[in-house]
Amino acid sequence: MELGVVYFYTVAIVDWIHLLKTDKFKFLILDILIYLSEKQKLKIYSFVIMHNHIHIIWENVAMNGKEMPYVSFMKFTGHQFLHELRNTNDPLLAKFKMHGNDRDHKFWQSDGMPKIMESRKVLEQKLDYIHLNPLQEHWNLTNDPNDYFFSSCSFYELEDRKFSWLTHYMDVF
Repeated sequence: MELGVVYFYTVAIVDWIHLLKTDKFKFLILDILIYLSEKQKLKIYSFVIMHNHIHIIWENVAMNGKEMPYVSFMKFTGHQFLHELRNTNDPLLAKFKMHGNDRDHKFWQSDGMPKIMESRKVLEQKLDYIHLNPLQEHWNLTNDPNDYFFSSCSFYELEDRKFSWLTHYMDVF
């Protein structure tokens, strides 16, 4: 991913494990998104955090030291997941153990899928996909997408300011 380009990004937890089913892990993700947004490293236009994956429409705005902000996001969240699982002695930690690698644990799959948002129309299609994701039959997390807390839907539909750190896509596209 490059600076100054808006992407739809999907990344899953290793082996599609439902690590993010617990709200504490979703809040860890939100905290890091907020941090990188407030540091003006990322612009986040939309997101949804599901039980085992996330979808985000975002833009890398400025390097975070020597690394791209999306790399920082992946690193920071992984460190926070590890810290939380160790502190609670959660047996789930063993599922993320790496053998013969340069690190002890891995939480995110390596094949995150960035797709450049080439037009407003495509971005709006992805926005709808993100916001409707919790309603899919196999998830069935809510009946109204505005009620799913870990999504930007209410930011757009209800002008809910709980995610005031988001950038409205119409401000850019």
